[in-house]
Amino acid sequence: MSYISLSEDDIQDLLNKIGVSSISELFCCIPEEIRVKSDLSLPSALTEPELISHFEKISERNGANEYLSFLGGGAYQHLIPTVVDYLSMRGEFISPYTPYQPEVSQGTLQVIFEFQTLICQLTGMDIANASLYDGATGAAEAVLMAHRIKNKPKVLISRSAHPHYRQVISTYTQNLDLTIEMVDHLDSGRIDIENLKKRLDDQTTAVVIQSPNFIGVLEDIPSITRFAHEAGAMSVLLITEPVSLGLMEAPGKFGVDIVTGEAQSFGISLSFGGPYVGFMACRKEFLRQFPGRIAGQTKDRDGKRGFVLTLTTREQFIRRERATSNICTNQAWCALRATIFLEALGKKGLREMAWQNVQKIRYALDQLTEIEGVTAKFSGEVFNECVLHFDKPWEVIDKALREKKILGGIPLQTYFEDMENCVLINVTEVHTKEDIDLFVENVREIMSR
Repeated sequence: MSYISLSEDDIQDLLNKIGVSSISELFCCIPEEIRVKSDLSLPSALTEPELISHFEKISERNGANEYLSFLGGGAYQHLIPTVVDYLSMRGEFISPYTPYQPEVSQGTLQVIFEFQTLICQLTGMDIANASLYDGATGAAEAVLMAHRIKNKPKVLISRSAHPHYRQVISTYTQNLDLTIEMVDHLDSGRIDIENLKKRLDDQTTAVVIQSPNFIGVLEDIPSITRFAHEAGAMSVLLITEPVSLGLMEAPGKFGVDIVTGEAQSFGISLSFGGPYVGFMACRKEFLRQFPGRIAGQTKDRDGKRGFVLTLTTREQFIRRERATSNICTNQAWCALRATIFLEALGKKGLREMAWQNVQKIRYALDQLTEIEGVTAKFSGEVFNECVLHFDKPWEVIDKALREKKILGGIPLQTYFEDMENCVLINVTEVHTKEDIDLFVENVREIMSR
């Protein structure tokens, strides 16, 4: 968008066309005594080059281009094909808002329909909605949906699910007749299935797990789903790293009832944590309890393909007491980027990206655990994250790494009291072998001091 401001002549011309003589007259409906009479205390205007330079200097403080980062935990670095930026920044894509008059918003509806189709293909589920705010609200909406369907007072959630997601679920459900119980994990990093089986009963609405979970380990989705169903509960799967679906079996094939999570990995920049793009998919028998909206494909009276909003269960479209959710956006632009990303890569491209993630985290894990004083915390299979335990205080190691412009990982004691000096590290296809070797050499040097 061009940086072109209005001149005084432009402003006067606009005022003349609407029949007022001044901006003060334009706001005559505002009582005189509460109007601001003086100029705002703001810096003077900048030219376009000055403004660009100003923001570039601010961005340099982030260190985004200086630091080698191995941070993950639900926000991941991935390669974004140039076509994603090029197409998504076109005016016709970046300007549309949510389709309040859907039939005339055919382009927007088509993008939503394609996004839903891709999510269904990846998850193996019957239907997907037009996206949610982010993965955390998607998780909360999935729990609310399960509660509407089963109407039972207890939900079991894996302790290894993302702690922020668990907090949002707690916030959403705090005024409901619903008890949230945590199920711990084993030394493998997987949920304790025997403990889960003991706590499942006829009062359980749903079992909620994440895979790969927050500590990087892949869960036994088929077994957990089977035990949940045997107890009459629903199976809810959270996915914060959807690139894993490029290699993993689609969860729908295991009978999972609801799959929800975060699609940030699909062409969305990290951007200080948002905006991101939540997704949700479920089995078709739960259609009427699905939050948000569903775009569908049809034909017009001339037999031409067209798109419609097939289902809208939010309070703005139906009576409030019948609404399933107050979700009031579909993050359409983020969903567009995810759609372009997936369609640019295709099945083979996504599979290759996922395979590189598996290979590189395995290489990093093998190299790092050869260092004296560094061990793998969990024995389970991982995708692109793992937890390492350090014999030295992580604060000391982290400070030394940052002096070398390396962000070594996320300390987990913030979220798990029993994980002192345990760190979650993330490696994706953006990390070269040289990047990983540099990280390993610096850790080795710090640990030998």
